[in-house]
Amino acid sequence: MPINVKAAGLSVTIQDLGRPGYYHLGIPMGGAMDRLALRAANLLVGNDEGAAALEAVFVGPELEFTEDALVAVTGAELPPKLDGEPMATWTTLKVKAGQVLSFDYLRSGARAYIAVSGGIDTPPMLGSRSTYAIGALGGVDGRAVQPGDVLPLGQPGKAVTEGTTIPAELRRMPGNPVELRVLPGLYWHRLTDAAGKRFFAETWKVASEADRMGYRFQGGTPIEFVEREQPFGAGSDPSNITDSCYPYGSIQIPGGTEPIILHRDAVSGGGFFTIGAVISADMDLIGQLQPHTPTRFIKVNMHTALSARRDRADLLEQIRAPFA
Repeated sequence: MPINVKAAGLSVTIQDLGRPGYYHLGIPMGGAMDRLALRAANLLVGNDEGAAALEAVFVGPELEFTEDALVAVTGAELPPKLDGEPMATWTTLKVKAGQVLSFDYLRSGARAYIAVSGGIDTPPMLGSRSTYAIGALGGVDGRAVQPGDVLPLGQPGKAVTEGTTIPAELRRMPGNPVELRVLPGLYWHRLTDAAGKRFFAETWKVASEADRMGYRFQGGTPIEFVEREQPFGAGSDPSNITDSCYPYGSIQIPGGTEPIILHRDAVSGGGFFTIGAVISADMDLIGQLQPHTPTRFIKVNMHTALSARRDRADLLEQIRAPFA
């Protein structure tokens, strides 16, 4: 039996771990902005870690259940309520048929993940149920969830005891100020030495233009460029290049004023240079940043990036251990 959507919050989409393998065709991997939180939510309700769940930005939905189910809410601290009674986050909740799940005001973070036993069972497209609204793929008819939608559920997986919780020390969220580790990249030489040093020395703030495609940052000193002759096929602005591929997490600075970190639904290439990329271990943190959040970029090398990836993998194993 399905879930009835009574209210849809600000922006609620169906997301799983995405659709890798199509980036060369211009279709991004997509999927949950905070992949660790999605995996944890699914484990708490007995699902496969990559099952489809709801990603709610800032404001949660109101959902009416037509059958008994297990539910877990992870990621941002968006406190759930069952028939108006406050419940815990990062915890296995038991919902009975007829009950309504709603949410209190956001306490911290930006994106909450709502997993239900069985997973949301909308039709997959290109191997994923993730909503990619620009391409009208996945989700509910390729769009965000709306009031009146009916969300089908799959068959429940493993049984998980009500009240099971992920310990607080395993719930990775951004610090204050936020620190995002960056590996300088192919076009770093386009910055002057002074500009490169200032980029890492200054504190930036998340702009209001922050979504699944990318996060813009403001407040730092405009970037100074090394003088050059305009390359054939490139635009005249110093930040322009002959079109190139964009890795996930890459940082472009159009016009040299405001860095943009490209995220899950970003385009696969274009004509702006990228100074480097946020390391994979820190990509989840970006999806939890609210506008105006102070942020520092930390310069790292490949050794540090790979070590951080191992640390994140170890953290995930600690989360998985009780559910094995």
